[in-house]
Amino acid sequence: MKEELRFLIELQEKDSVIIRETAFIEAIPQKLSASEEPLKNAQSAYEKHKLKYEALLKKKRDKDGQLDEINEKIKKSKARSAEIKTNKEYQAHLKEVELSEKECYTVEDEILSLMETLDVSKKELEIEEAKVRAEKDKIEVLKEKLKEDVAEKKKKAGELKSQRDKLVMATDRDLYNLYLKILKTKKGLAVAEAKDEICHGCNMNIPPQLFVEIKKNDNIIQCPQCTRILYWKG
Repeated sequence: MKEELRFLIELQEKDSVIIRETAFIEAIPQKLSASEEPLKNAQSAYEKHKLKYEALLKKKRDKDGQLDEINEKIKKSKARSAEIKTNKEYQAHLKEVELSEKECYTVEDEILSLMETLDVSKKELEIEEAKVRAEKDKIEVLKEKLKEDVAEKKKKAGELKSQRDKLVMATDRDLYNLYLKILKTKKGLAVAEAKDEICHGCNMNIPPQLFVEIKKNDNIIQCPQCTRILYWKG
């Protein structure tokens, strides 16, 4: 195999890995953003349950305050019973106390019902809170994993770049510039395998006579369709 072609093949192998590792690192913000979507949904559900729970708490406090007022009213009414002079006034007084007590019972029943609803709502809130914690834990685990992956991929890419520099030094400058030009315009693949009269860069047919020349691996030959540099593995 022509030495310059061998250098280009090795260069492409290293660049493919470097491009892949770099793309992985650059995609991390998007991965983290996507992983945060379930957390946002869980937080939104939690906030809705929290508002519902707080509204129930306020309603119960209001009912507690209403009950205190009614009890105070009953207490004052009973304290005035000694001041009543006539039977008619006394009957009216008893009616007033009775109505207040009925109102008291009604409010107490409402408070009991609210307390039951509050218990259910509190459990639902705790479930939603647990979901939020679980999603946060997942993100932390993912961040740690990505951190390890990034360190490993940066190390690997760094080693390959060092090896790549040595290859570049051994490669003809004009040929290297051609390689870079194709690499930039062909999505990171400048050197492709030719097999069964097919360019594996663009999957287009290679003329039979040209394929015969490619199989010799003696010259720098470009695909007539995509201009990638072709070689034959044999």
